[in-house]
Amino acid sequence: MIKALIIDDEAAAANVLQLMIERHIPEITQVRLATKISEAHALLQQFKPQIVFLDIMMPEKNGFEFLNEVKDILFEIIFTTAYDEFAIRAIRFSALDYLLKPLNAEELRAAVNRYLDVSHHKRETDALLKNLLQNLGKKEEDEFKLAVPTTAGAVFFSPAHIIRLEGEGNYTRFFLQDGRKHVSSKTMKEYEEILLQYNFLRIHKSHLVNKNSIEQFKNEGAVVLKDNTLLPVSRQRKQQVVAALKK
Repeated sequence: MIKALIIDDEAAAANVLQLMIERHIPEITQVRLATKISEAHALLQQFKPQIVFLDIMMPEKNGFEFLNEVKDILFEIIFTTAYDEFAIRAIRFSALDYLLKPLNAEELRAAVNRYLDVSHHKRETDALLKNLLQNLGKKEEDEFKLAVPTTAGAVFFSPAHIIRLEGEGNYTRFFLQDGRKHVSSKTMKEYEEILLQYNFLRIHKSHLVNKNSIEQFKNEGAVVLKDNTLLPVSRQRKQQVVAALKK
């Protein structure tokens, strides 16, 4: 039995989401709506939801400002938003979830499934939110810190500090410049979508590499990194890698 709170200043949008939950998400057995920030604060105390669907753009205060006022984050957050590229990248960088408006049932189902997958172990929502709010306060996206959930807890670092990522089934191993290694339960494809704009190259189905870490390309189909690591380049990606390294 899961309780959910919908916070959205547009009553029609909140009602549509409630109807979608009632029709498609049987795990959520109780839903409450708040169209004002004051109502939202009261319901957090009284209703104690496990999931909060939080609209980002609201006239009284935006969703991030609202979260800044909450002392203890004892719930999972799924942001709901019309397309806002900067906010969405900040949310993804912080390993938090979101749904794009107009909402659809399949994406809602997938978001709740992700919640169910991680709810068996403690999620450091407070730390993830702190990272998100710090990222949103940066002037440039290059200053964002990436949040990486691991079995030992979330870790945070700049993309520039990553040498490479290695895919291991549904897991991703990070290799950092300071010698640290971290394993995330997210797939490398998810990180590829985030990191491509930060000068990363997908050289192989199992390898995503910081371009600045590459020392040499070998014609037989491999790259040598500055730490002397030798990595294969897949045949279908060879031309793309060569072209990228010439820039």
